Amino acid sequence: MNVLVTGASGFVGQALLTRLEMAGHRVSAITRSLIGDINGETNWRAHLSGIDVIVHLAARVHVMQDTADDPLSLYRTVNTEGTIRLAKTARELNVRRFVFVSSVKVNGERSDDHLTAQDPAAPQDPYAVSKWEAEQALIQMNSDLDIVRLRPPLVYGPNVRGNFRRLIKLVDKGIPLPLASVRNRRSFISLANLTDAICWSLTGPTGLYLPSDKDDQSTADLIRAIARSLDRPQRLFPFPPTALAVAGKMLRKANAVDRLIGTLTVDGALPDWSPPQSFETGINQTINWYRAP
Repeated sequence: MNVLVTGASGFVGQALLTRLEMAGHRVSAITRSLIGDINGETNWRAHLSGIDVIVHLAARVHVMQDTADDPLSLYRTVNTEGTIRLAKTARELNVRRFVFVSSVKVNGERSDDHLTAQDPAAPQDPYAVSKWEAEQALIQMNSDLDIVRLRPPLVYGPNVRGNFRRLIKLVDKGIPLPLASVRNRRSFISLANLTDAICWSLTGPTGLYLPSDKDDQSTADLIRAIARSLDRPQRLFPFPPTALAVAGKMLRKANAVDRLIGTLTVDGALPDWSPPQSFETGINQTINWYRAP
């Protein structure tokens, strides 16, 4: 199968290229240096000849403290208008399938139970809104182009950046963390499991899916797993989650604290698919990368 991957130089993209090639697919890797800026005017035509499936990873990624004057406009330019432009060009050139990697943030920031594909969208920030709007536009094209939408939760694995890597560093340094009393549940997905789910989506039924490791963890359990893999002591001490929330608001870190203490889980249901990698193995693989020279 001829598969085109956008965002091929990114965290997920690099791993996906390897996974697709291992599965015997012929892969075309699209990076920003090759295509330029992604927006409603991007010319994709020269790259889509003979392509069977597009996996669209390229995006303006979520920024915790976005200081842009109009962040929604910036997200829409890349994530909404850029996606629509690519999908329309794909439809014109008879590409068979379009796999759109969205985000669980489209469903909101918290859940009472496992989120499913049937739950209503509740995007809370400009990034999530732009992804939701792109999804809605793709749904309108579903009669002419097979559409698969994936909304993964937090992704971890080798080369991970952002908050997950910062958390590893804190545990590695032995810094005490006030999270022993947190009893939340969070869904995660390892890089290996996400790339496997994307491979499944090349031929699986069209629709919306929320893949995960299917092994939800509390924030405290996540820290314990990281500490075990690092062979470091688990330096957790109890502190009321309500007090953590208040402190987060006072320090203007409410969103970051909410992600540490809040619950957000997904059902991880894809027909005839199970995650090939366990949560523990995924954490160990991540720590092995972190420790590598």
